[in-house]
Formats: sequence, structure tokens, C-alpha cells
Amino acid sequence: MWAIIITIVMAIIIGIIGDALVGHEMPGGILGAMIAGFVGAWVGAWLFGDWGPHLGNFAVIPAILGTAIFVFLLGLISKLFTRST
Repeated sequence: MWAIIITIVMAIIIGIIGDALVGHEMPGGILGAMIAGFVGAWVGAWLFGDWGPHLGNFAVIPAILGTAIFVFLLGLISKLFTRST
């Protein structure tokens, strides 16, 4: 039970840090940050591997970098759709 709670909290924290690094406003608040944290952890592990400190089943540094990349790309796509309409 505690492992699930720690994983969710770490996903939220990683999502907030990744959003702050890029400077975009993540839609969805805490839920959006949690989803971005999970997707960013997957992207970071895929791109950068599984190194650095591990907390809540996340390799923290690649997860933050992956979240920053995901939020940046999400912001670019969002700007593309808002300009075209």
C-alpha cells in the first residue's frame, strides 16, 4: 500500500519539477502533473536509461529529464493547435 502512495507522490513531484524546468503551465493541475510524471519517467528511462537515485520505483534524474521533454513537446503541440484555430 505504501509503495503505491510513494509512487504516486513521486510522480506528482517529478511532474511539477519537470514543468518548472520547461516553464509551461501543465493543464490538469496535480492530476496533470502526475500523468506527466509517469509518462516522463517512461520517456526518461527509454532515452537515458536507469541510472541515478531511485525513489518510488523511479530513477529520479532520467524521470525529471523525460518529464521536461514531455512537457516541452506537449506545450509545442498545444501552441500549434491554438495558433491554427
